[in-house]
Amino acid sequence: MKQETPLKWLVVIPAYNEEATIEKLIDEVLHKSPTELLIVNDASEDRTAEIINGMKNHLNFQVIHQKKNQGKAASLWQGFDLAIQKKFDVVLTLDGDGQHRAEDLPLLIDAYHKNTKSLVIGARKKDLKTQPLARFLANRFANFWVSWAAGYSVKDSQSGFRLYPVTLLEQIQYIRNTEGFVFESEVIIEAAWRDYYSEVVEIPTIYHKNRRPSHFKPYQDIKKITQMISRKLFSKKMNLKGLKRVLLN
Repeated sequence: MKQETPLKWLVVIPAYNEEATIEKLIDEVLHKSPTELLIVNDASEDRTAEIINGMKNHLNFQVIHQKKNQGKAASLWQGFDLAIQKKFDVVLTLDGDGQHRAEDLPLLIDAYHKNTKSLVIGARKKDLKTQPLARFLANRFANFWVSWAAGYSVKDSQSGFRLYPVTLLEQIQYIRNTEGFVFESEVIIEAAWRDYYSEVVEIPTIYHKNRRPSHFKPYQDIKKITQMISRKLFSKKMNLKGLKRVLLN
């Protein structure tokens, strides 16, 4: 029997002012999930860089320190470009604020093995007891718009806990300049238009008690996401078939 080639995967953590959570997260990723890890420090203004550099003395991972803050999408593309260059199979992403657990990374891998032409999303349990109301409502609103444009029902379109196939990333490099959080919505739509649909794994909703304020600005970012999606819908003549599928789901 022919032995399957092991999956080659890269974990990418974009980090901006994550001094309260980054050390524990890096340690857990490296010890619980043997893999290659890239940290992209997006010109943090707190002790994030100092903490990361201190860990380099006893842990093996790669770090990119950006001299100027460029936003989350640009940080992610630093990792995506590395994965394309080194011919990785997939990229797994976690936010640096402690929302995501290293122990859940295998869930993404398992889902990908079931469907290798998928964008895997770790969908947080929707619970107003653990999730701020503004984030809860913004996520619900964004989910509807992203689902309409993508043509199927999408869960937790704003989750940063994901698995991206490198074959998909190679096809969508032209959206690398999409601003900030808009990218994570746009990539779902672009993926669906190429027959890469999302596979969802359920993860807990975690908000670290010492977390920094969220970089996601519900009103401003949702406005930008809505504008991006409107342009895409117009390009697809409003994708009424996709809207019907979403409403009937």
